[in-house]
Amino acid sequence: MTTRPVGTLVRDWRMRRHRSQMDVALDVGVSTRHLSFVETGRSNPSPKLLVALADELDVPLRERNALLLAAGYAPRYQETPLDAATMTRVNDALQRLLDSHQPYPGAVIDRMWNVVASNEAGQLLVAGAAPELLTPPVNVFRVSLHPDGMAQRILNFADWAAYLVGELRRAAALSGAPELEALLEEVRRYPNIAALESWHTSSAEFEQPAVLVPLKFEAAGTELSLITTLTKFGTPQDVTLSELAVEMFFPADEATEQFLRSRGVAKRS
Repeated sequence: MTTRPVGTLVRDWRMRRHRSQMDVALDVGVSTRHLSFVETGRSNPSPKLLVALADELDVPLRERNALLLAAGYAPRYQETPLDAATMTRVNDALQRLLDSHQPYPGAVIDRMWNVVASNEAGQLLVAGAAPELLTPPVNVFRVSLHPDGMAQRILNFADWAAYLVGELRRAAALSGAPELEALLEEVRRYPNIAALESWHTSSAEFEQPAVLVPLKFEAAGTELSLITTLTKFGTPQDVTLSELAVEMFFPADEATEQFLRSRGVAKRS
């Protein structure tokens, strides 16, 4: 529960999205004067106005509840545990996605990029990581970028680290979550990350860029190359669902395709 005034929170989200008062006020159908009064605390916004502002500023559901609480209203969006009975269909759908993706790696991640579930092939990615990095909840950024994690096996570490740190910075900026800001600072202190000259400079800076940045790593003495996708629920009205994503990896070349298929990890029926 936040203790900051609702007007301050509204202004923070507007500034985070680089929007002017006039721009936002016109789009939500109020006067610039009224929005100014809301931000300075001279006027308390109605729940309807808060929801309209949250829609316009793309505020995550968790932070929408914080806006409503700060204005003295009840939270609007539930946060249902994944093990709740009402989540049975959701869990079935997620498991079906993971199982059908075999023999390729796949995982379900939450807003902190903690692994909620993974398929058998996903274990290939974290093989050899230090035990403390594999203690639940396993965090994608930690296990991928820590020197004792997957980083020691990543062959294009500068490029992949630039991608992951960029994703973490973007997630922290879009969500406004202090936990993600803290994780970003932690990751940037890793010696292998701190040693990189620039997040925006890849090893192929002056070459024709690839269509996608693959994850190239060593497994069982073989060089593998994977590309990744992120899938989210389309119409979430629950905080938990809004913060889940399914990350799926696909072979980026024929050698990786053959290696993964030869491992004998079959799809479940």
